[in-house]
Amino acid sequence: MGFMVDRKHRDFSEEDTKKIADTFAQFQAGTLESVKGFCAVADLDDIKQQDYILTPGRYVGIEEQQDDDELFEEKMQRLVDELVDDLSEMFPKSHELEDEIRKNLGAIGYEL
Repeated sequence: MGFMVDRKHRDFSEEDTKKIADTFAQFQAGTLESVKGFCAVADLDDIKQQDYILTPGRYVGIEEQQDDDELFEEKMQRLVDELVDDLSEMFPKSHELEDEIRKNLGAIGYEL
């Protein structure tokens, strides 16, 4: 859920916030059902079985991933091809930026 604002901060959309608020309301009403990968209802016995450790992953688990039926080798080749296309555009730009940085540093007396 949510999206990364920067490397350290995650923000939530209105839909995400509503889903969390609705889940909390269901919990308070006693109608919450566990959803693998999102929320879990645990009683004291469940918590005792986990040695009273409250790490969410012990209770929530991991959402099942749907298989996309694409063979691994074909998928890897497709992803590598996409990466090569992206990198072929990025490398020339990175060299331009590197040259510009060297030029600017040289202009203030710092040669690389």
